[in-house]
Amino acid sequence: MPSADPRLALPSDERQYHIDLGPGELAEYILLPGDPDRIARIAERMDSVEVERRHREFVSVTGTHRGHRVSAVATGIGTDNVEIVIAEILALVPRPTFLRIGSSGALRPEIEIGDLIITTGAVRLETTTSWYVHEGFPAVADPQLVLALIEAAHRLGLPAHVGITATAPGFFGAQGRPIPQLPIRYPDLADEMRRQGVLNFEMEASAVLVLAGLAGCRAGAVCGVFAQRARGEFADADARRMTEARTIDIGLEALAVVAEMDRQREMAAAPLWRPSLWQ
Repeated sequence: MPSADPRLALPSDERQYHIDLGPGELAEYILLPGDPDRIARIAERMDSVEVERRHREFVSVTGTHRGHRVSAVATGIGTDNVEIVIAEILALVPRPTFLRIGSSGALRPEIEIGDLIITTGAVRLETTTSWYVHEGFPAVADPQLVLALIEAAHRLGLPAHVGITATAPGFFGAQGRPIPQLPIRYPDLADEMRRQGVLNFEMEASAVLVLAGLAGCRAGAVCGVFAQRARGEFADADARRMTEARTIDIGLEALAVVAEMDRQREMAAAPLWRPSLWQ
């Protein structure tokens, strides 16, 4: 049957068109890696797995980790893919908690390859979110997710920095990387972002934060540093594997922290979690 709203023009199916997931197959706590290959590495760290799915570039897994039901859905590269994934997850889970775990390039010289960057907010260099909100609308991480990531980094002994991220709509010209065969409009973009105190470039966080926030959901982001843009360095294969492992570990640990925060809030019958509830 056609949709009641003709603008949708989507299949009337319980399974979502792109991610190919149906009701009950996703948890409320959801990791959003970019790379589809990271899903298998996340699944290896789970205590048990109940759902594994692959459709197009959207790979997903649902299982348990430390007694909590969690999912991971790969978004692929870019904010246009993030829009698809979040819209279809929202059709299946009323109030999910989203945590992006990804890779990024550090802009400040004191940040090392392999470090983690916890996003408090994101510069919206991309345009996907402009179809939803005013140009001046902020992309802000949920404070509970920020605190959970800081606690997770502490528990795991991982080097982490906290601050502003810039979400770019591309990898080369959109991040000020020169291309011999092509002109780029903003060759000094990385320097400009650095002067403004931005810690890193990546390609998905602002869409996760804005779209989740509009839906009344919590969202956060943490990225491992694969490139040191201030010094012109890029991680070798061993460093990339190590950094990816760190982002997965901090993501799963942070979801466990958030689940504990939620338990404490519910026990206190409090509308919001606050530090004084921590036991």
